[in-house]
Amino acid sequence: MKPVAIRNILRADPDVIARLGAAGVSTAHEAQGRDGLAKPYLRPVWQGGIAFGSAITVLGRPGDNWMIHVAVELCRPGDVLVVAMSSDNSDGMFGELLATSLQARGVRGLIIDAGCRDVAALKELNFPVWSKAISAQGTVKASLGAVNVPVVVAGVAINPGDVIVADDDGVVVVPRQDAAFVAQKCDERLAKEATVRQRLAAGELGLDIYGMRDALAKQGLVYIDHADELKADGR
Repeated sequence: MKPVAIRNILRADPDVIARLGAAGVSTAHEAQGRDGLAKPYLRPVWQGGIAFGSAITVLGRPGDNWMIHVAVELCRPGDVLVVAMSSDNSDGMFGELLATSLQARGVRGLIIDAGCRDVAALKELNFPVWSKAISAQGTVKASLGAVNVPVVVAGVAINPGDVIVADDDGVVVVPRQDAAFVAQKCDERLAKEATVRQRLAAGELGLDIYGMRDALAKQGLVYIDHADELKADGR
């Protein structure tokens, strides 16, 4: 790929991004047809962090974090930095100093398909990171990559400006052009779940709320009162 850094990208509406962020990873994933979820090896380096925003994408070279520094300049408040590698790598590409720089620009978090380090400092800064590995292995600044180009991170395709939602459940990507539709589906799903939650708390069973009994019977489920009946029935 040509070494290039694209300064300007399209972003989703901030209100739409906020609604997706409030919904969280699991709800956003379900609301868009169980699509866009990154592979589960991409984990938060400290628990409890939440990040949501427009993706600024980086394609870097293994063991080289030069293009992350290039990307910092192109980030705007509310963005999430997303770093892909041109080949498999788990070196510690990111740490406290880069996090400090990103925070100064209003970046909400980092998704990186490689390693990071300085975990205690990242938590102290309250800067959330989702990474493939934690490693103190140092990196260099010698090879060009690209910024704001399409990338693949943990098995999911990400374009610049796509909406990233990340929390303890993982990372999900919502395509920018679908963001408003998915946000509406999230709102509907959350409203429905609130009603179901109340009914479950009141003692109703999911079997009845979701109308499962007929389907179970059609599949052949039979209720019996005692195990001895299995012998008598020859089952």
